[in-house]
Amino acid sequence: MSNLFTRLKNTIVADLNEALEQKENKNPIAMLNQYLRECELETEKVRKLVERQYTLRDGFTREWKHAQELAEKRKYQAEVAQNAGETELYTFASAEQLQYEERAARLSESLRYTENQLQELEQKYEEMKHKLKDMHIRRMELMGRENLSRAHYQMNKVLDNDNYSNSSVSRFQEIESYLDRMEEKINSSYYRNTIDARIAKLEKEMKKEEATTL
Repeated sequence: MSNLFTRLKNTIVADLNEALEQKENKNPIAMLNQYLRECELETEKVRKLVERQYTLRDGFTREWKHAQELAEKRKYQAEVAQNAGETELYTFASAEQLQYEERAARLSESLRYTENQLQELEQKYEEMKHKLKDMHIRRMELMGRENLSRAHYQMNKVLDNDNYSNSSVSRFQEIESYLDRMEEKINSSYYRNTIDARIAKLEKEMKKEEATTL
C-alpha cells in the first residue's frame, strides 16, 4: 500500500512539477492537459480501490458478527449440555465455541486493519481530488493568460505595427485606384456610346432634310 501511495505521489506531484518547469514555455496548456488526463486515470484507480476497501470492510464486518453470534450460540449450548450431563455434547459445543471465538478475534483484527487502510485511502483520495481540482484551475488560468496574450498581440499588430499599418494603407490605396479606373472606364464608355447615338441621330435628320429639299 505504501508503494502505491509513493508512486501516486511521484506521478502527481514530483513528475508534474518537473515537467511544468521544463515544458511550460513551449506548450503549457497541452502539457498540462496530458498530466490532467494521467492524474484523472490515477484518481479513478484510487476511487475503485476505496470502493473495494469498503466492500472488504463490509464483508469482514458481516463475518465477524456472524462468528460472534455462533460463538455465543455454542457457549449457550455448551452450558445446556453441561447442565444436562451430556459430556460429549458439551465437549463438542465448547470446541465449536472456541473455534468461533478465535475466528471472531481474527476477523476483528482484519476488520481493524481494513478500516485503518480505508481511512488512509480516503485521505489520499481526497488529496488527489484537491490536486486535480488545483490543476484544472491552473489550466483555466493558463488559458486566460494565453487568450489575453493572443488578444493583445492581435490588437498591437493592428495599432502599433508600422509594417502592418503601411500594408493596410497600401492595400486601401490599391483598391481606391482600382475603383477610380473602373469609374473612368464606365464613364468613357458611357460618353462614347452617347456621342455615337447623337451623331447617328444628326445624320438621320440631315438626310431627311436633304430629301425634303429635293
